[in-house]
Amino acid sequence: MIRYEHPLNERIRTLMRLEDLYRRAHFFAAQSDAPDHHAALATLFEITDVAARADLKTDLLQELERQKQLLVPLRSNPAIEPRVLEPLLADIDRASAALLAQSGKVGLHLRDNEWLMTIKQRSAIPGGVCEFDLPAYHYWLNADPAARQNDLRGWIAPFLPIYDGLAIILRLLRDNGRASRQTAPHGVFQLMLTTSKVAQLLRITVPRGLHCVPEISANKYALNIRFIGASGMDRGTVYEHDVEFELSFCNL
Repeated sequence: MIRYEHPLNERIRTLMRLEDLYRRAHFFAAQSDAPDHHAALATLFEITDVAARADLKTDLLQELERQKQLLVPLRSNPAIEPRVLEPLLADIDRASAALLAQSGKVGLHLRDNEWLMTIKQRSAIPGGVCEFDLPAYHYWLNADPAARQNDLRGWIAPFLPIYDGLAIILRLLRDNGRASRQTAPHGVFQLMLTTSKVAQLLRITVPRGLHCVPEISANKYALNIRFIGASGMDRGTVYEHDVEFELSFCNL
């Protein structure tokens, strides 16, 4: 199966973009080749731009506190497993404390580094980080891989409180999904939404071998999904066959 996720508001959209960028940065930073470390650094620049919203940290702190207030009363519910609830509450406390301890704007440590900002500016130009443009950067890319990894870990570390906070929120959001089996006749599915189906995230699961992808449009009144051909002659056109899929509405 393959799952497609569609955020329904700007806040969740921002968190999911950051989640994807963090994962990419960690992956490339863990490699040893110079091109991978260039990709890791470029991804850190993207994180800095996406996380530049002044209210991001405040939003995360408020949502973590709201979730904690919802979860703490469950301690007295015999149907709730303490071995699941207590680690989650501990994670929320740790993430909140780390966010509170963080001062300044997200990514300030990169913006204050003139050398890194020069690389960021040149990266916006196609082919702008060639060795004749940035010899000092070329020198760094040819340094010992362990030294580069150490630098990258140091540049990633100040971003981790944001990542830990958003990871908890997105995990809770996904775990709160209500799933149902649906069919899109001739590749088209429409659903009028009610207050009981208001969601912040949609998750659509389809068989991996199906040669189409969902094209989603939604507002608070209606959901429209068109399955578009992804290969061969069907690419870009509405899939002509019925599509069975699982649809989840996720909300915090």
